[in-house]
Amino acid sequence: MIRIISFKICPFVQRVTAMLEAKQVPYQIDYISLSDKPDWFLELSPTAQVPVLVTEGGLSLFESDAIVEYIDEITAPLQAELTPEQRALNRAWSYQASKHYLVQCSTMQSADKAIFDERMKKLGKSFEKAESQLGEGPYFSGATLGNVDMAWLPLLHRAAIVSDHSGHDMLAAYPKLKAWQQSLLDTGLPQKSVSEDFLGRFTDFYLAERTWLGRGANTDEAQTVPAAKTSGGCCG
Repeated sequence: MIRIISFKICPFVQRVTAMLEAKQVPYQIDYISLSDKPDWFLELSPTAQVPVLVTEGGLSLFESDAIVEYIDEITAPLQAELTPEQRALNRAWSYQASKHYLVQCSTMQSADKAIFDERMKKLGKSFEKAESQLGEGPYFSGATLGNVDMAWLPLLHRAAIVSDHSGHDMLAAYPKLKAWQQSLLDTGLPQKSVSEDFLGRFTDFYLAERTWLGRGANTDEAQTVPAAKTSGGCCG
């Protein structure tokens, strides 16, 4: 069975597990602490980052882009009979998502509104690009769930949690993204692709008192910046 080495709130890992769930591929998942990485993990990962996929043959693969391509090669595609051009475009749009995972992580950790707004500019540009590309849906390429959906799922899932818990909607200006977000939530894949305690861990980290979002975003209390606290990273 495929084995995934994970950190519980890592979006790069969720992209991998979402694809495995969508393709109904059995896998084992082991979680580590990024602040205390075990020696056995450091021996598996040349970059000391998650995710790592250990194949059934015992080979360790790293980098989420490479891992999802491997999964695609050993399983039936989510979208059948794509042309080489279509597959290349899907990889490009998937990259547009994954290169903004850490941007979203940083934005959510903003201590005040000014920092949040500044960091949100870069994230907003990626949302604008996707908004202009989306059609009638319900998914990125239309009626069929595909690899691009799996790549954008972590961003859209996290935006939904932020909206539910802080009242601030990162996607408020993007109606097509909002509809896409809801379609992905309705599949159940966001929930299936994370640990049972993901929500608590996510909110404890990103929606804590130290963040503008955690203090209720546009409320009066949100404007008071608390003393900085040491915390672990998003991924890596």
